Amino acid sequence: MRSVAPALLLLALAPLMLSAAKPRLVPDVSQSRIEIRYSFTGVELLLFGAILYPGGRAPAEQADIAVVVKGPVQPLVVREKQKVAGIWMNVESARFRSAPSFYAVASSRPLPKLVDDRAAAIYELGLRNLQLSPGPGSSPEVQRRFESGLVDLMQRKAPVVVDPRGGAIPEGRLYRAHTASPARVPVGNYTAETSLIKDGRVLAGATRDIRIEKLGFERVVAQAARSWSLAYGIVAVALSLLLGWGASVMFRRR
Repeated sequence: MRSVAPALLLLALAPLMLSAAKPRLVPDVSQSRIEIRYSFTGVELLLFGAILYPGGRAPAEQADIAVVVKGPVQPLVVREKQKVAGIWMNVESARFRSAPSFYAVASSRPLPKLVDDRAAAIYELGLRNLQLSPGPGSSPEVQRRFESGLVDLMQRKAPVVVDPRGGAIPEGRLYRAHTASPARVPVGNYTAETSLIKDGRVLAGATRDIRIEKLGFERVVAQAARSWSLAYGIVAVALSLLLGWGASVMFRRR
């Protein structure tokens, strides 16, 4: 019995020992809070951190890094138009509950060279691997068709940045990744998810939060549009009419 007890103890501790032997990421971001003012023209984010390997020794073969930045999720309705009796009409539609308003990925190599399709789907690496949470009521074929259409729409209209060379691990222990956001970036809470990848497997992951908000006059206008939408619309129309009338008067005098 005495010889069996240590063996059972080792078996019980084996999962803990294996988890402790995995590398760990310590992430950070150059700006965890981004303020949008009248002069805002976009921002370039630097996502960096350290890789803590077991025993303090980096492996001989260098790993890869991939950083995904996602904006606030929002529900969307995608409609499909078809020509009926010579008129383009909305025929079918699909609802998605968690479409990100912003998506950016920076990696040390192109994503298809880092992970297979299964790992990419699990960790949502790549725009076509997002978990969009489609609503019920549609067949799997229809859902896949609308998901493909939504991804194409996001690539054309939504802020999407993909840089297959934007990440690097220059000395094996520190990593960095660059990504940029356009001037018309949605406000809200963002997440920056970093994945350490080697031999097609994700060895470690870490997440940092980023907050983008409007300040100054832009914030006042945004709050007025949300809180007093009717009054905001009336004032906007009145200002447009006033400016148009003023411009016509000036041109008449000339």
